[in-house]
Amino acid sequence: MKRARVILISIAALVVFAALALLFSGSSPTTLLGIVMNTFRSAGNPTGTMESEVHESPVGSSPITSKALTTSEASTQQPDIGSWSSYNGTLTSQRYSPLSQINTKNVNGLKELCSYDTKLHESFETGPIMVNESLIGTTVHDIFSIDPANCKENWRIHEDYKPVALLVNRGAAYLDGRLFRGTLDGRVLAYDFKTGKRLWGTTIADPQKGETVDAAPIAWNGRVYIGVAFGDFKGVKGRVYALAAESGHIVWETYLVPKQEGDLTRGPTGLMPASAAMTWKNAPDVPISGGGTWTSYTLDPVTGHLYVPTANPSPDYVDSLREGENLFTNSVVVLDANTGGYVSHFQIAARDWHDWDVSNAPALITTQGGKRLLSFAPKNGRLYGVDIATNKLLYRSPVTRIENNEAPLSADKETHFCPGAAGGGEWNGVAYDAPDNLILTGETEWCTTVKLQSNSKVRAVENGHIWMGDNQVNPLDIAGSQDPHENWAGWLYATDADTGEWKWRLKANYPILSGITPTAGGLVFFGDMGGNFYAVDASNGKRLWTQKLEGAIGGGVISYMVNGSQKVAVAAGMTSFFWPTEQATGKIVILGLN
Repeated sequence: MKRARVILISIAALVVFAALALLFSGSSPTTLLGIVMNTFRSAGNPTGTMESEVHESPVGSSPITSKALTTSEASTQQPDIGSWSSYNGTLTSQRYSPLSQINTKNVNGLKELCSYDTKLHESFETGPIMVNESLIGTTVHDIFSIDPANCKENWRIHEDYKPVALLVNRGAAYLDGRLFRGTLDGRVLAYDFKTGKRLWGTTIADPQKGETVDAAPIAWNGRVYIGVAFGDFKGVKGRVYALAAESGHIVWETYLVPKQEGDLTRGPTGLMPASAAMTWKNAPDVPISGGGTWTSYTLDPVTGHLYVPTANPSPDYVDSLREGENLFTNSVVVLDANTGGYVSHFQIAARDWHDWDVSNAPALITTQGGKRLLSFAPKNGRLYGVDIATNKLLYRSPVTRIENNEAPLSADKETHFCPGAAGGGEWNGVAYDAPDNLILTGETEWCTTVKLQSNSKVRAVENGHIWMGDNQVNPLDIAGSQDPHENWAGWLYATDADTGEWKWRLKANYPILSGITPTAGGLVFFGDMGGNFYAVDASNGKRLWTQKLEGAIGGGVISYMVNGSQKVAVAAGMTSFFWPTEQATGKIVILGLN
């Protein structure tokens, strides 16, 4: 009895302490609630575990053989092989580092050299970039530059505004001495690379309608490419923009779902097929909604084609109110980067009812077999290989647990399905290990249970409010009820880029949401939501090195060269009420050999 009383008093004291600390720190109520709640939910989280297995090759097939890239081969993948100049390393999003100073023979000597603490509790998902001897990262309100060798701050700029959505920003882009980022109040901002001085700001979204700009932009040929997120809000339509890098002027604006009367025009309109409107058979009181774009983008500098991943239609779970294919949601949409005009698209799910976004930037790959491949792993738990020349699906391989995915949702009963709304592939996409011809996918195994609202209640939701369509009992279940986190897991699959067959895979006891980074040293770096950072052998998935970092790892993982020494940097310390993980402040951790 006495022990129980002590425990209750301790819990109460912790809640009060956390509440007061965050209240005086100025953190949002959502952040406060999430940290207090997750402090208890994560208290018994276990240490990280990982098991790997190699797929037995058919008789007569060739084993995986790693080879280092030649200098000329490496230069075609990354213009400056010692940098990491875009969210996914290059505009083509392969995430491969041609550096080999850290390799399978010496990775045991990898040590944490320094860390940069943002001192912020938020969903720290930034994808760092490293250009011109500076490492750049972002938070919801800040953009910062640090020394990539010792974590010393060069400058940090704070933007004072009131966010109205989830506290997240996924990173910045660089071009010609300027940096670019989005904000949760609907703007795109540009800064001087050396000083951090703000150069311009352009509004592309209305936060009062639920719209945000949280994606990591990319920049090319004098333009910045970025879009509008949160198509889960009623009336929000996904859009993508090209802005002039020098001035912020809107070069073009393209609606990713059909534009309707009354929708705002902010710039010259990219031409999209008029026939897309026929794929939405909504009633007049059910506005076309969805198709947001919230992670990052891919660009082919040779063809000038921009590849845009689009999210789900809304209301997310109630497909009966939006019959038709709902174009161009749940797709990779290919646009002319110069005009914003439609080139093609590939849709993974017509009239999606699971919230299975195409949630990350696709990779453009030339396989060892000579195929030009579009590769991506959305939230439905599959890896797609699409022939770029013909737009033909070559394979659709499962890379996490998939169950009950064809069952209709109902207002009369609960339906359990996997992957859930927070499962499958999230904001960090595939990586391509060219020497091994392997596509690497980090995945979440976490299932969701949904019971629908009545159609009358779904229709009654006001514009600018969350529009999922599920019958919420717990107000924190904004996307259905997720399984207990004791049942979640993470997968890393290594798949043959030509055949779609997995060569090796590993399973962790925490979801794998971080960036995946293969290197010419025969290594694959990644982290999990338990804060465990791994280096595994690219040829077989065998764990070679691991270190526990503080807080969940949900941001970028990059490798670069500075002062003649290869470094690895990781964004750790992700804190979100949605993910029951160790509570920590967001940090950039830099590792290297002694």
